[in-house]
Amino acid sequence: MSTHVSKLREALAEIEDLRHAGALLGWDQMTKMPPKGAAGRAEASSTIERIAHEKFVSPEIGKLLEGAAVEVEMIDQEDDDAALVHQTQRNWDKARRVPTALAADLAKAASLGQDAWVEARANNDFEAFVPYLNRTLELKRAYVDCFDEFACPYDALLDDYEPGMTASEVTRLFGELRDELVPLIAEVAKHNVDDSPLHGNFPIEQQRKLVLEVVERMGFNSDSWRLDDTHHPFAESMSSKDVRITNRWEEGYFASALYGGMHECGHGLYEAGVADALQRTPLGHGVSLGFHESQSRMWENMVGRGRPFANVLAPAVSRLFGGELTDISPDRLFRAVNAIKPSLIRVEADEATYGLHVILRFELEQELIEGRLAVADVRDAWNAKVSDYLGIEVPSDTLGVLQDVHWSAGLVGYFPTYALGNLIAGSLWEKVHEDIPDLDEQIGAGELAGLREWLRENVHQHGAKFLTPQLLDRITGGPIEVGPFVNYLKTKLSSVYEVALA
Repeated sequence: MSTHVSKLREALAEIEDLRHAGALLGWDQMTKMPPKGAAGRAEASSTIERIAHEKFVSPEIGKLLEGAAVEVEMIDQEDDDAALVHQTQRNWDKARRVPTALAADLAKAASLGQDAWVEARANNDFEAFVPYLNRTLELKRAYVDCFDEFACPYDALLDDYEPGMTASEVTRLFGELRDELVPLIAEVAKHNVDDSPLHGNFPIEQQRKLVLEVVERMGFNSDSWRLDDTHHPFAESMSSKDVRITNRWEEGYFASALYGGMHECGHGLYEAGVADALQRTPLGHGVSLGFHESQSRMWENMVGRGRPFANVLAPAVSRLFGGELTDISPDRLFRAVNAIKPSLIRVEADEATYGLHVILRFELEQELIEGRLAVADVRDAWNAKVSDYLGIEVPSDTLGVLQDVHWSAGLVGYFPTYALGNLIAGSLWEKVHEDIPDLDEQIGAGELAGLREWLRENVHQHGAKFLTPQLLDRITGGPIEVGPFVNYLKTKLSSVYEVALA
């Protein structure tokens, strides 16, 4: 290995270790930490972020990058070392613009904000959360001010989660998506699907058994994974051999935990599948949140809510819940879990209305960052958009503006990646069916290894070696498009509603 590249890897490994320690503190805060630990946790998170940031933006890393760039200049640019140098250079160029004190303040505000959000959400009290959101946005605007190369303020934030993507491109894609979704939702609204099998009394312990059965089929392994409870499900990984997924449970609606578990396991499989050679480097994780969401949404919806997998789910649901669900048919379960019905909670939204949930958040974030919307007015703006886009009224803050953890954690610019993930998943779903013609038969038999290994080979192992456009082009031969996802959705809903939608 080249001298500068070797030393760069050693330095970056220490920084990644600090990032992992910070991630572990965040995971613990959202799963195990006692309520009064928030203030101390905020200080610890701030300290780790400050040290990691100082180490990363140091002149030493800059000199190592300069030397490493010369060493990899003549080798294949898809080589691990070349990709590491190029991606680290990109990250370093952006990170060094941010003062260490600001990076630490952002970490501290995120830790305090998450604890405040949990309490405000429990108390249905948006006003109590307003000061924390104001602080987060103040710091985010200061972060945006560190950069002058982006076309608009929101681009600097979006770039952290979807490198290279711009607000204008998202706006174009979301415009096309909205134009497809609105008439589709209106058409299926003329027809009825019985979703009553999803509602009833489902003991939490039986739900846990169902979720574990399903995620173990997907690839969950207790030797290197954990499944824990939280307020807002998420996935975290300290390495490919230490993957944490979380879930929440509702006794009256088993689909929330089932599909939440599949969703987070999809994220976990991505992290678990990154090549060993990329561990403890900036390449040792998913390339972007959009690609990450493509994995979780594919497992949750294209597999979990697909007709083939209903052959696996229906017997399990019958066995574990009994009662009115005894001997439920795969067809009935398939139709129930795909009912299109505008609802309040994004993470429980059906595949058609889900995109509208994301679009309204994307629009609100832009207004907040650009100062066109005051934090004090966010609740009213939120409620108005829900009424406009989904045709329903918001009865409480908990079911409205306080439902998502993202703003409390400082994750402004994250929301668009959810819908971008759907679009990426649509293209991947087309391609995997071309490559594995009997995929539906495999899934219908409960054999998920074929899909998992195809994703590992084509997506997971590469970590962050390639930016999203490069990786998607390598796999499918094209960019992010609306068409494949819409075609998939229309085909599925034509079957669910027994009506021609193509």
